[in-house]
Amino acid sequence: MAASWSCWALLLVSSGITHALDGGMLYPRDTPTREMKELNGIWSFRADKSLQRDEGFQKQWYKRPLRETGPVIDMPVPASYNDITQDITLRDFVGWVWYEKDVIFPSRWVEDKSSSRIVLRIGSAHYFSIVWVNGVLVTQHEGGHLPFEANITSLLKSSADSSCRITIAVNNTLTPHTLPPGSIQFMSDSSMYPKGYFVQNIEFDFFNYAGIHRPVVMYTTPSIYIDDITVITDIQGDIGLVNYEVNVAGSDYYSVSVTLRDQEGQVAAMGLGSLGQLKVSNANFWWPYMMSENPGYQYTLEVKMTTDTEFNSFVDIYNLPVGIRTVKVSETEFLINGKPFYFHGVNKHEDYDVRGKGLDWPLIIKDFNLLKWLGANSFRTSHYPYAEEIMDLCDKYGIVVIDECPGVGIRLPESFGNQSLQHHLVVMEELVRRDKNRPSVVMWSVANEPASQLHLAGYYFKTVIAHTREVDPTRPVTYVTNARYDNDQGAPYVDVICVNSYFSWYHDAGHLEVIQIQLTSEFENWYETHRKPIIQSEYGADTIPGFHNDPPVMFTEEYQKMVLQNYHSVFDEKRKKYVIGELIWNFADFMTVQGVTRVVGNKKGIFTRQRQPKSSAFILRDRYWKMANGTTSFSQMPRLTDTLKGDEFLKEAMCRKHKTITASFSQKPENGYC
Repeated sequence: MAASWSCWALLLVSSGITHALDGGMLYPRDTPTREMKELNGIWSFRADKSLQRDEGFQKQWYKRPLRETGPVIDMPVPASYNDITQDITLRDFVGWVWYEKDVIFPSRWVEDKSSSRIVLRIGSAHYFSIVWVNGVLVTQHEGGHLPFEANITSLLKSSADSSCRITIAVNNTLTPHTLPPGSIQFMSDSSMYPKGYFVQNIEFDFFNYAGIHRPVVMYTTPSIYIDDITVITDIQGDIGLVNYEVNVAGSDYYSVSVTLRDQEGQVAAMGLGSLGQLKVSNANFWWPYMMSENPGYQYTLEVKMTTDTEFNSFVDIYNLPVGIRTVKVSETEFLINGKPFYFHGVNKHEDYDVRGKGLDWPLIIKDFNLLKWLGANSFRTSHYPYAEEIMDLCDKYGIVVIDECPGVGIRLPESFGNQSLQHHLVVMEELVRRDKNRPSVVMWSVANEPASQLHLAGYYFKTVIAHTREVDPTRPVTYVTNARYDNDQGAPYVDVICVNSYFSWYHDAGHLEVIQIQLTSEFENWYETHRKPIIQSEYGADTIPGFHNDPPVMFTEEYQKMVLQNYHSVFDEKRKKYVIGELIWNFADFMTVQGVTRVVGNKKGIFTRQRQPKSSAFILRDRYWKMANGTTSFSQMPRLTDTLKGDEFLKEAMCRKHKTITASFSQKPENGYC
């Protein structure tokens, strides 16, 4: 059986040879020269439950309609497949699953045999994907959280009609060399386990949801087209500088013009050429939520490419949102637009009932409303890149993001080898390529809680961090550690120290009295050793909503509140010096694998999985709004009613600030709040 499994694993690995990135990954948008067709909805679905999980390849399921290969079921896309049915074997399934959809596309896309280009794009599928169109292999991708695409123009233009069959095989198996890593363990004792029984071991504490998690679209461009845009911004006084580079594919002969428009559609700056700088006088800068009465301000960069060939003329237009801001790190501060920024936010997960990690617009909007209600100005994409649609709203609302790759649970020694390292470098390239132009993204995180005390970790993270800086020199780089300050091999290479700790929970359980002394010692040791600013990147306690006890005991709402308040006392002292942020673990309860320490998932959320607040949510809300108001104690903060919305309070706070600033002047603040 082990030999047979090795053959299947070889199929996964040999298909997933990493390659250097080719081209850009602009988010699909409708423009005067581009069209888009969403393929979300109901797809045909079949799990390959054969012993070696290879029947689909042996019998070439992609060669004919999936329904002809055996029983199929309906499956929504985007969504995780695990919780959609009542089939327990599908919930915990490990191996290949197959998706299929018949698509009818506009005939005009193929009527012009030379001028249009048709692309199939998958927002993400976990973990390894192989894609066929009409039975022909078009692309494959390793990694469960980033987009990939294929040019399918020739296949569609050679078809007899305006239709095609799209087949996607997805495998969620994790090995020591995947990101995140895992391992397959076979149980060979036939007196205890059935034939071929195995388990997927993982090194992280969230459910390994699988399937096509983000939108699938077809879109068109001209055959000569804008392939990529890179924007780097700077600030000189009240002048915003927008440095841009446009890459065009399909021809070496073209012209490029760019127009920067403000939110009213007025021209702020114009330029010619594929490389240049725009200067914006009296610019509106991109500010984080609660640092400005107009957070998240974005311009629109209209990029137009034109070219004439012997047979045709081509025009392509792409509109890119642009926020003008700067990011810098000192020994004790994190600066946005030259102003000290303090992260008061959350860690999250893409996780919800039924749909798992599938993109869900109602949930996304609900979460952002809760973030604003809470007064959170930031979050970390723990522990993988989040959907582009979520990131768009971070840009829009001014929510600051620590953008984390899927490097969670890198703990096995074999996960620090060259094969893992090379894949990790490609993943960071893909992440930077996708999110490089986002003003909300202020720092890259290359891992979460790796075994960074291992000697192997030093070279590994030195290489990953240096490579990330090479592909994006404009942002700081970090990873999140739970190692000791004196043996973390990768800490010398990061720009910001991000530390996870759970004092009075995973050790000294139930002893709230040790939190402040242990946290103070930890902060002082880290700073004295590395002289870098520190973010408390995780802290918290599991809480079952409705459990109460006084004096507090573990798992009650009172205990979670006391944990937070003890941490906050130390934060308030050390943020006067070198602590630059605090991110609660977690925003909401989420699903995990089954275990005796997890009662239907991880319960460290300040909200339930259904987004109802626990008592601790109000503790954080009071704290975060106090910080936004610039006060130093709760007694100086106006009482918040249960019905007062976050945006309304922000307006009140801004009004008070303006009145204070202008108290000695006889002029009225120039804003609509007062």
